[in-house]
Amino acid sequence: MQNKMKRSVYSHFDFTDLYDENFSKISKFVQDNNGNTADAEDLFQDTMMVLVEKLKNDDFVLTASVNTYVFAISKNLWTKKLQDEEYHLTLDELNGSDFQDQIDAAIINELSLMEKLKRYLNKITDHCHRLINDMFFKGKTIERIQSEYGYTTRHNAHNQKYKCIQQIRKVKESEELLND
Repeated sequence: MQNKMKRSVYSHFDFTDLYDENFSKISKFVQDNNGNTADAEDLFQDTMMVLVEKLKNDDFVLTASVNTYVFAISKNLWTKKLQDEEYHLTLDELNGSDFQDQIDAAIINELSLMEKLKRYLNKITDHCHRLINDMFFKGKTIERIQSEYGYTTRHNAHNQKYKCIQQIRKVKESEELLND
């Protein structure tokens, strides 16, 4: 019964939404790491193939959000591509425990970073918390931020973004000092 429920949940993934929510982040990651848009498109397609194969597996359990999982798969595939320009991983290799362990480690690392960031965001002003959330998590453009927040110029919006990031840096530094 549990497998039937799990399959029905996984069969309802909207791959268009996955693309919309993840491709730009993956593309930026690839372009920041010696790739281009075409590489990112190929990588995203490979990532979707891995995800589909994982979802078919009866004992697969998603331990993070699907977006975190998709990004972790992409990061691992891209790292392997950079290490081995042949980049011809078989489905057996993709389903292997080493690859899964690497994905799990990447997810744990990303979740740890996200938990820290959430903690930092909870310690800054509400205004900065909303601004950072809108810019970095919702992907709003600086022009939209300027309009929605009532900044008179783009420069003012950029300055506020900088000030908010500085608040996060100060919180991070103070936490690191306390932990040392």
